[in-house]
Amino acid sequence: MVVHDHPHRRTGSRLLSVRRSRTTSEPESTPPESTHNDGKRGYAMASLRLMMGFVFLWAFLDKAFGLGYATPSGRGWISGGSPTEAFLGRVAVGPMESTFHSWAGAAWADWLFMLGLLGIGLALTAGVALRLAALAGTVMMALMWVAEWPPARHLSDGAPSMSTNPLVDYHVVYAAVLVVLAAASAGDAVGLGRPWSRLPVVRDRMWLR
Repeated sequence: MVVHDHPHRRTGSRLLSVRRSRTTSEPESTPPESTHNDGKRGYAMASLRLMMGFVFLWAFLDKAFGLGYATPSGRGWISGGSPTEAFLGRVAVGPMESTFHSWAGAAWADWLFMLGLLGIGLALTAGVALRLAALAGTVMMALMWVAEWPPARHLSDGAPSMSTNPLVDYHVVYAAVLVVLAAASAGDAVGLGRPWSRLPVVRDRMWLR
């Protein structure tokens, strides 16, 4: 006995297969609200990136030209002053106190410190090489944290250290912000992050991203 397939059943199965294929092949559209929120987050991260860039660039300019803020007028780097001598020479606490004293005023320390400030500031402002900037900035902030040594309650001479937090001070916060900016590709909005990432040398070496 031969059982013939009903024509309506065949038509229904074809329609069901077409619907399934359309469902699997057609990409889901992104809701407008999601795109709008992504745009706002991008601009928020870009604002944070630009502010952090200004922090590093301002520190470089003040120490290089003696703008009269942290660095007195006439004591800038271009006038023969040392960007590291005053800070490292006054270190009075922590496990690297004597080491920092030996580094204070050394030409190599001045050059590394100033180039670090300039490079990190320019990278953040332009939105490029944020991973390198985060690495260099974290190392710099870690060294400065050790130089101030927030866990200590008193300095070597017994005076109060005036530490406001034994662990998380502004150096730790700055380092965390740099890492977040690099992880979030914060240079893509209001920056050169996208064209930078398309360069062959950067595309083949993601650590330059």
